[in-house]
Amino acid sequence: MIGKEIRMARIMDQKRQKTVIVPMDHGVSVGPVAGLLDMKHAISEASKGGANAVVIHKGFVASGRGKQNTLGLIVHLSGSTALSPEPHAKTLVCTVEEAIKLGADAVSVHVNLGNNREKEMLSDLSSVTRVSNEWGIPLLAMIYCRGNRIKNEFDPEAIKHGARLGAELGADLVKVPYTGDPESFSRVVEGCGVPVVIAGGAKMNSDRDVLEMVSGAVSAGAAGLSIGRNVFQHHSPSVMIQAMSLIVHKRRTVDEALSVLARCTQKAA
Repeated sequence: MIGKEIRMARIMDQKRQKTVIVPMDHGVSVGPVAGLLDMKHAISEASKGGANAVVIHKGFVASGRGKQNTLGLIVHLSGSTALSPEPHAKTLVCTVEEAIKLGADAVSVHVNLGNNREKEMLSDLSSVTRVSNEWGIPLLAMIYCRGNRIKNEFDPEAIKHGARLGAELGADLVKVPYTGDPESFSRVVEGCGVPVVIAGGAKMNSDRDVLEMVSGAVSAGAAGLSIGRNVFQHHSPSVMIQAMSLIVHKRRTVDEALSVLARCTQKAA
């Protein structure tokens, strides 16, 4: 799988097996949210901060990414909207072949477990796995537990199940919510079998909260992060990425990462 190995190296540091990914696919689900009104600027900030990759839908690939040669491109293949009567029912909106023609280094698919459309999403994930393997392009599976059968989408047992499902169906990288503590998340990582990255969830109250979550996940064995709102809605997205990268790639402490944020904020002022 030489092609897949080459592409994986564009979205993940192969020596450390770590990655900092910034998802920017929110426009399909909820529209033009703050931080993503100007996609060219958002992508430029991710590149400036040293992110390994961004996740975007096919329509915005041309928004400045072409000149960001060091920034990995993950094209998102599935979507749904908050306006739908079934907002958790994801459907394929792009193909692997389209993504490759756009220059993608990897593709991603979102699956929500525990709702009435789970079987269709699992079928879509399986078909994308087959095609991505044929083309030698990595697949990031975003697995969440969201639906009428889910009481708590942060339940460690449910997240552990979701992560393993992604690996079982052939994903090269799995994204799941953080369980809230390193001990329970270490069991998620241990039971998965492929690299696991954490989602960022809703906008958090403080930079320390975000960085503590990142540090906890990395200490539990996570391969890094795929965090959106807590990056692109930050007052300085590129600096926030630098701070996160210190923890993920350099194993620095939360306080050291916060000091970088503080210095850069003072310079900007």
